[in-house]
Amino acid sequence: MDFMKKIAILLLFVPLFVYSAQNFNSAKTQLTKLYKSNPNQTTFYCGCEFSWVGKKSVVDFSKCGYQPRKNQARAERIEWEHVMPAENFGRHLTCWQEGGRKACKKDATFNQIEGDMHNLQPAIGEVNGDRSNYRYSQFTKEFNQYGQCKSAVDFKARVFQPRNEIRGMIARTYLYMSDKYKINLSNQEKKLMMAWNKMYAPENWECQRNVHIAKVQGNDNKFVTGRCR
Repeated sequence: MDFMKKIAILLLFVPLFVYSAQNFNSAKTQLTKLYKSNPNQTTFYCGCEFSWVGKKSVVDFSKCGYQPRKNQARAERIEWEHVMPAENFGRHLTCWQEGGRKACKKDATFNQIEGDMHNLQPAIGEVNGDRSNYRYSQFTKEFNQYGQCKSAVDFKARVFQPRNEIRGMIARTYLYMSDKYKINLSNQEKKLMMAWNKMYAPENWECQRNVHIAKVQGNDNKFVTGRCR
């Protein structure tokens, strides 16, 4: 059965699967379960293996050659990264305009968007922090900030270059978020995401992840579904 048919069947039974409150905390709980049951998956930006000891996440630097840039403690834990930063979707809301992320904590719309699992990926905490809300770009062929990790950040220009293997996933996430929540992308950003979507086809995990999230959250990412036939 192809992925389009799987999605169609799953969505027929959405009321049976949707978890009650779509927010960041519930999303993290569900995603932790997903990645615990798929232990061969790696961190988003650096491709490092990770696991859990109880509720604590543990990153294995020895196999991926990661070297902390500055923050050893944060580098050792997994954080759930918003591929499209919270500022990108939050700034469209009144609560954000009045007081930023803190002011949006009780806003139902913000909580729903912040908790969309299609937009969340497991990342080394230090890299998640360094990426901040910087836009994605291509600016270098040298990767040495994080040991052998093939992602890079330019703090002065406020841009982040992700490794090749995840560029398609990033693109399809941005296109999904823009489409679902009516978030405007700049012309430059849209062109980059369209190009990455075309250049980097989904691998099996991206397709499987999309199906699982559709089962739990109640909707698929159509930009992934359309490429996973």
